[in-house]
Amino acid sequence: MGNMVGIKDVAREAGVSVGTVSNVLNNPGTVKRETLERVRAVIRDLGYVRSESARQLRSGSSRILGLLVLDMANPFFVDMAAGAETAAEAAGLGVMLCNSAQSPAKEARYLSVFAEQQVRGVLVTPADETGGTLADFARHGIPFVSVDRVVPSTEGCSVGVDDVVGGELAVRHLLERGHTSLVYVSGSMRLTQCRDRHTGALGALRAAGHDSGALRHIEGELLDVAAGRDAGARLLGMSPRPTAVFCANDLLALGVLQALYAAGVSVPDDMALVGYDDIEFAAAAAVPLTSVRQPARRMGETAAQLLLTEVDAAAGAGGHTHERVVLQPELVVRRSSL
Repeated sequence: MGNMVGIKDVAREAGVSVGTVSNVLNNPGTVKRETLERVRAVIRDLGYVRSESARQLRSGSSRILGLLVLDMANPFFVDMAAGAETAAEAAGLGVMLCNSAQSPAKEARYLSVFAEQQVRGVLVTPADETGGTLADFARHGIPFVSVDRVVPSTEGCSVGVDDVVGGELAVRHLLERGHTSLVYVSGSMRLTQCRDRHTGALGALRAAGHDSGALRHIEGELLDVAAGRDAGARLLGMSPRPTAVFCANDLLALGVLQALYAAGVSVPDDMALVGYDDIEFAAAAAVPLTSVRQPARRMGETAAQLLLTEVDAAAGAGGHTHERVVLQPELVVRRSSL
């Protein structure tokens, strides 16, 4: 491999000082047009790439935002990341994406990596419900914003969706369709989202004059298609068999749909089905899936914008008041519940 081209090589080839090359890179408005074009041509010809590590040493922080999500296999988090990237790109920053896989231990490791890399700020969907890993990370002085899940014990900005309302929307819809024997399929109830959606479901039952016993519960550890298939097998063995299922996310609902289809159970004729998130695959399923839509992209973009205001405040660009933004879900009705 050849030697890496440095700023001194560019200056020598262009016949200018190192300071002039630096101005071309960082303050082009201060450089004469003819010089600017000559230096840029040399940069292209030599294939010069500025050293981010050197710039980071000088400034004390990088041009990267960290994004730590619960499950990158879930298209919801992909959409959320796309929204965050949009806001970061507009600010001239990049995004480093990591996946905690719902593991507090992995979350702690990745937060440590973000601190080592001196990222500008971090967006995180917390895996540790105690807030311990975020509390440890806060000691580094790097701003962070919680996305999709709020840990009450931590301070800072957050962006989420009212999941209690989302659970109410799903079950109220099923009740209006005449269903009174329902099952809620969720991941681990350690997750705030699963608990809040269950709370909303029970609230809809009570508001309609039904006992909470009308909603049975199947809890798994994960929120993926395989866990949905397992839940589908379990609900098929229930007696009496439920007529409607509300799932804590769309991946679970798609797994349940697979299990029902394999068993010859018709959706929605024999059993209605409602998911949550409204990922792209919901509308494209064999039976288009009714789902509670979360504005994932908007959530990610809003969170990144809040983070940038935190970063500016930390750099001394004015005061900052932490905000807790709560977006509203909406029910998207399709054939699986009709």
